[in-house]
Amino acid sequence: MSTPRNSHLPLPAPSRRPRRLRQNPAMRELVAETALRPADLILPMFYADGIAEPREIVSMPGVHQHTLDSLKRAAHDALDAGVRCVDLFGVPRDEDKDAEGTQAWNPDGVLNRGLAALREEFGDDLLVMADTCLDEFTDHGHCGVVRTDRHGNAVVDNDATLVLYQQMAVAQAEAGAHIVSPSGMMDGQVLAIRDALDEAGHQDVSIMAYSAKYASAFFGPFREAVGSSLQGDRRTYQQDPANLRESLLETELDIDEGADFVMVKPALPYLDVLRAVADLSPVPVAAYQVSGEYAMIQAAGRNGWVDLDAVMMESLVSIKRAGADQILTYFATDAARALSAR
Repeated sequence: MSTPRNSHLPLPAPSRRPRRLRQNPAMRELVAETALRPADLILPMFYADGIAEPREIVSMPGVHQHTLDSLKRAAHDALDAGVRCVDLFGVPRDEDKDAEGTQAWNPDGVLNRGLAALREEFGDDLLVMADTCLDEFTDHGHCGVVRTDRHGNAVVDNDATLVLYQQMAVAQAEAGAHIVSPSGMMDGQVLAIRDALDEAGHQDVSIMAYSAKYASAFFGPFREAVGSSLQGDRRTYQQDPANLRESLLETELDIDEGADFVMVKPALPYLDVLRAVADLSPVPVAAYQVSGEYAMIQAAGRNGWVDLDAVMMESLVSIKRAGADQILTYFATDAARALSAR
C-alpha cells in the first residue's frame, strides 16, 4: 500500500470550540444567547358571567373560564410563580350581547367587574391588562359596529367603532386597568384611545397595540373560550397571512399614534414578522402564543407524541429569540414555575 504524500505531518485537529461550550448545564447557561424570565410572560385569563364553578375549556386543557374567586386564585398562583402581568377577557352571557357590545363599557359589565376586582386585590403588584375589543360583547361576533354597504354587504364601520373603543378603554381605565390592549385592527384605534384616555385623566394608562394581528386559523379554540357569536370571518380588517410589509406599516402607524407596546399575533407561525417588527420598533414588542398553538402542544404532549414541558419551553424560547420582549401565553404560570425551579 502506498504511503500518502506528507504523511509525516500531523492531521489538523478538528475544532471543538462550539462543543466545548455545550459540555454541561452550567456552561450552556453561561453562554446562552437568549434569556427567558418569568417576568417576560403575560397570562391571558377569562372571567365569565353566569357560572358557579370554573369551567375548563375543552379545546384548551388546563385553561378555564373563571368565577371571581377562581380568577383571583389563579392570578395569585401566577404572581407567586413570578408572572407580573395578566390579560383579562370578559365572557358575558348571550342575553347580555347586542349589536354594539354595550356591556363592554358598562361599569357593571363582566370585564370591568373583573378588572376592578383584580386591581383591588393586587394593587400595583400585578399589572392588569384589559382586552379592548368588542367581539366578545357583540351578538354578531365582529370587533366593531356592523353596517350594510351600498352593495348589501355587511361591513365593519371603522370610524363608528373607534367611538365605542374610546368608551370601552376609558371604562377599563376607570375600573383599574394598567394597560389597555386594542385588538380589533381598526385604523386609527391607538390615536383615538390615547386621546380619550388623556382627556379623561388617564394619562398613565398604557396601550399595548395589536399591530400585526393576522386573520389566522390558529384562533379557533379562543372562540370557545370567549363564547364567540361570530359567523363568517374577519379577513376584511385582520391581516392577510401572506403579507409581511403590511405588518411593518401597521406597526409604524401604531407607534406614531402613541402605542406604548406593539404586538404580533399569532407568534410561532409568524416569527419572521416578529423579527422584522422587533428590528424596527423603538417600543417594547410583545407576541401572543395563541390558543391554537397552545392546544396543539397540549394535544401532542397529552398523547405522548412530544415531551410537553420541553416543547413548551422550546416554543417560548423561540419566540423570545425572535425578538419578543413580552410573551402572552396560556403556559405562563407553568413556564414561570419551570424557570424558577432551574
